[in-house]
Amino acid sequence: MKVLVINGPNLNMLGIREKNIYGTQDYNALVAFCQNSGKELGIEVDCYQSNHEGCLVDKIQEAYGVYDGIVINPAAYTHTSVAILDAIKAVSIPTVEVHLSNVDEREEFRKISYVRSACVTVFYGYGFDGYRMAMEALIKNSTK
Repeated sequence: MKVLVINGPNLNMLGIREKNIYGTQDYNALVAFCQNSGKELGIEVDCYQSNHEGCLVDKIQEAYGVYDGIVINPAAYTHTSVAILDAIKAVSIPTVEVHLSNVDEREEFRKISYVRSACVTVFYGYGFDGYRMAMEALIKNSTK
């Protein structure tokens, strides 16, 4: 199984931004965590991050026929991007939405997710572990 992990805007600033919400580990630590989790689960994992909506859409489209699953943290685009939703729907690759923080305990607008309706499930509030949980959900989904 081959999984693409996509991270949206400002996740490259992990370890710098709002440490009380996102913790002190940086983006490289998240990539290492995802790759190590993939090895432990016996799957291949590629990671991608962009601050640009169109680049995220392009990456989702490029995943068609290449990846068996997508783990996506659309970050701020979660609450605004119909384009990312449509891209996920277009490629029909099983996708799991993740968020490091517990969005239900934050601002009202963060409770709205445009992409969620195209996803198998969602994990939020588990920090880095949410990414591993997402990979496990994709593995489980592929054996149905």
